[in-house]
Amino acid sequence: MVRKKSLRSQLYRGARDLGNVEAVKHGGVEGLAKRDARRVVYRKTNMLTGSFLRALGLQGTKRKR
Repeated sequence: MVRKKSLRSQLYRGARDLGNVEAVKHGGVEGLAKRDARRVVYRKTNMLTGSFLRALGLQGTKRKR
C-alpha cells in the first residue's frame, strides 16, 4: 500500500521542482547540473557534520523511519 505524502513533503517537493525549473531557465542545462552538484555536496557535508556531532554526543541519534 502506498503511503500518503504529507502536505509539507508535497510543498518542499514543489519548491524544489520550481527551483530546478528556474535553474534551467536562467542557466540552461549547466545551471541545473551546477544545482544538482551543489545539493550533493550539501547533503554529504551535512551528513558528515551530523555524524561528527553524534560521535561527540552533541546531536541526538538518527531518526528511524
